[in-house]
Amino acid sequence: MLSLKKSLNILKKTDALLEGHFVLSSGLHSSKYIQCAKLLSFPDLADKICKSLANKIKKNFKKIDLILAPAMGGVIIGYEIGKILKKETIFCERVNGKFTLRRGFSIKKGARVLIIEDVITTGKSSLECVKLLKKSNAKLVGFASIIDRSTKKSLKIKNKIVSHLKIDVPSYNLKNIPKSLKSIPITTPGSRFIK
Repeated sequence: MLSLKKSLNILKKTDALLEGHFVLSSGLHSSKYIQCAKLLSFPDLADKICKSLANKIKKNFKKIDLILAPAMGGVIIGYEIGKILKKETIFCERVNGKFTLRRGFSIKKGARVLIIEDVITTGKSSLECVKLLKKSNAKLVGFASIIDRSTKKSLKIKNKIVSHLKIDVPSYNLKNIPKSLKSIPITTPGSRFIK
């Protein structure tokens, strides 16, 4: 398994860990943004992190039939973890603002499904994926991510999350932004608002 120091070095080396003033997909403001797409654009470095995460998933979740990843952020990480664990992996994508299974993907009744994302902050996307499991009468095994940057206050998921890294990065709603953060121009890097 990769150490915290080595993992952070990889994130910084690939520009996956950014600093500034960001509005996250959740609408919260933060001084740090984790852009896993940058990490995943370096497959040799991402492979080390994916293998480490796959080992943690194996230890925590004994039976998985299917991996479900929300597009866009979860597609590559879902594929990589599926390849390592030798599990079927599908993704869902937004149609009219709601996650939908397309491209012939389906979830079998009773399937044990792991939902995997690149970064979990509030868990909103993951919980939207759970609706697809309920519709298919499948079973949620749990959640996994490269980075878990949630806090007890921000997280809407009540189940266990297995992550490669747990990073504590404060996030603020519009009313509570510190002065130091207010003075930095805002960047909105997430994919949820892309038209």
